Amino acid sequence: MATLHEITTYFDDLLGLDNVPDDSSNNGLQVEGNQTVNKILFSVDASLELFDIAVECNADMVFVHHGISWGGNPKRFAGMDGDRLRTLFCNGISLYAMHLPLDAHPEYGHNACLADMLGLENKTMFAKYCGVEIGAIGTLPEQLTPQEIADSLDAGLAGKSVVFGDAAKTVSKIGIISGGAGYEGINEAITLGLDCFITGEVGHSSYHLIKESGMPVIALGHYSSEKPGVIKSMELVQTKFKVECEFIDIPTGL
Repeated sequence: MATLHEITTYFDDLLGLDNVPDDSSNNGLQVEGNQTVNKILFSVDASLELFDIAVECNADMVFVHHGISWGGNPKRFAGMDGDRLRTLFCNGISLYAMHLPLDAHPEYGHNACLADMLGLENKTMFAKYCGVEIGAIGTLPEQLTPQEIADSLDAGLAGKSVVFGDAAKTVSKIGIISGGAGYEGINEAITLGLDCFITGEVGHSSYHLIKESGMPVIALGHYSSEKPGVIKSMELVQTKFKVECEFIDIPTGL
């Protein structure tokens, strides 16, 4: 058992709540519930489905990457927002969200964890976004093909990736940006001369950029690419506090 204040302070400090001031997400505690925490659910996306599961599981707190408060929203506590908030408040469930700081953390973030899953060596951060470097770069201990990399990550993430470009060429220097790296992130990877780039999703505008660059790109799926930091956060809080934790997998297929 731990207090809500102890757990939120731990996450605030560990993950760097204030490290990305330009993040559109209102990171940290978004909904305050019970002050005593016995069980925490961890998931990628806040949703009514997740909150209903939290009620069924008698969870006191939910930790997500994508919360429900962005910028000045929600502005009206009605409709879907009302349903979500009603479920949380009526059951004393707290909601904690950590967006870009969980992408960018050099040790516990999604990209750092994906790099560790591949055993990348000489790991550094790159790709500045909202004032911080959010991506990870490293070198494989031995060369692999993009398809072999994709298969390995799919096995660890229970996902289904897509490889753009030559899936059979051998690669070594890898860059990773979870979620949607966009045209800019892919272009920076090309500029840096990386052998292969891993992200969550690839937009239409990036197709010809990838094709003409000759750099293979692995799209893990936005959801799959943003599971690792959430799971790592769960493992860390389990070690720190005597609380029951469970990861709730609600894949979007995207």
